[in-house]
Amino acid sequence: MTPRAPSAHDARITRAVAAWFEANARELPWRHRPDAARSARSPRRDPYRSLVCEAMLQQTQVSRVTPRFVAFVERFPTVASLAAADVHDVLEMWSGLGYYRRARHLHAAARQIMAEFGGAVPQSVDDLRRLPGVGRYTAGSIASIVFGAPAPIVDGNVARVLLRIHGKDAPGDDPNTRAWLWERAASLATAAAHPGVFNEGLMELGATVCTPAPSTPACDSCPVRGPCIARRDRRQMDIPRPKPGTVRGDVFCASVLAVRHDGAVLLERRPETGMWAGMWQTPTAQRNDRAPTRAEAARAANLPARALVQAASFEFLATHRRMEFTVFRATPPRAFEPRRGEFVPPARADRLPMSSPQRRILRERPPSRV
Repeated sequence: MTPRAPSAHDARITRAVAAWFEANARELPWRHRPDAARSARSPRRDPYRSLVCEAMLQQTQVSRVTPRFVAFVERFPTVASLAAADVHDVLEMWSGLGYYRRARHLHAAARQIMAEFGGAVPQSVDDLRRLPGVGRYTAGSIASIVFGAPAPIVDGNVARVLLRIHGKDAPGDDPNTRAWLWERAASLATAAAHPGVFNEGLMELGATVCTPAPSTPACDSCPVRGPCIARRDRRQMDIPRPKPGTVRGDVFCASVLAVRHDGAVLLERRPETGMWAGMWQTPTAQRNDRAPTRAEAARAANLPARALVQAASFEFLATHRRMEFTVFRATPPRAFEPRRGEFVPPARADRLPMSSPQRRILRERPPSRV
């Protein structure tokens, strides 16, 4: 859909949002260039750090990303260092953020940047979208915020702000609504004197002021409260229309927490494809029809069923799955050799890339008896 020509109304909105953002932007580590990279001709943001933060922020709250981002860019400060790293080291530094496919995509993107772009993050939306894991939103975000291109962005925060300003009573994930949102975002980005400042301000506005229900938006602090139709009609809490509930399939897991006398725990790596690909876990039997039996769990760990003692059970809600975990403890005999996997010392186990449920299982470990 071709964007509408910029209007005086759009220009007023972009000026108001940009001015508000310049005065109210949160202090976040990816909003500052490293001192060594500052120069009069450099982009307003560091392109590599922006690529990293955009990957981390997908489906993850800022409060969780901030400490992981700082540690990640200390370990991999450049595109070249990330591209040269082993993917499992990258997954280890990603531990705790979830959605680990993003880390694999980021690592692959760094290698592609080295191979095809001479180590420099590309500037155009089209080139950015060629990178693994970079979609329309991420490409527009980097192109506009880093390089100043008039590229639109639409995420959940932007969608909510635009729907409320225009009083559009529609679900944000409806295809027609999504097309309208991208058209409006494109018109506004074109009307903005500084598209990146405006785009980032729009995201910030949705994150801190025009917040989703059930919280009440802080309309009195909003720079576009005047033209906002939802505020005028007192329908802020009704827009956007709620999404239908997610239908999740059931998955049943039985995991064996086998801890040696010296405190080392038996861990194995998951397959390189599928859910939590390549990550570490305790030996786990998994089924879709019913909970695995004690015997099935024992076979997964190559231990006799009588050695397993049920220790805990819990539920984990993934994006498209409801997972039920049963945890068994076991103390292998001193001469035990695992059929697959390896015994990992506690300090190393705590650093390995794991899913949230497997990290929770590790917390069931008894103290070391060395």
